[in-house]
Amino acid sequence: MSKRTQDSKTKDYKSTDIHPDHKSHIARLRRANGQVDAVERMILKREYCPKIIQQLRAATAALKALEANILKTHLEHCVKDAISSKNKSESDRKIAELINLFKKGNE
Repeated sequence: MSKRTQDSKTKDYKSTDIHPDHKSHIARLRRANGQVDAVERMILKREYCPKIIQQLRAATAALKALEANILKTHLEHCVKDAISSKNKSESDRKIAELINLFKKGNE
């Protein structure tokens, strides 16, 4: 049993506990950064508008994929751990965080 699992059984799960490692997502983030940098270069070169828009859509898609991967990790680890801990206030807090995230994303 992992240290994190043991800790969640012996104490309340806190948001300051160890979070999942997102280093595997760095390559996707760098790809999105490269696409945004390409947009800047295209604008400075005064390239054709539809080409710029196509590059912007590629950057947006890369960021959305990154967001989906991080959300999946959050659900599989942070939220799952909070619910498994049987700490109702922590579970409720995690659910409220998700609701607020989705509300903000739709504003």
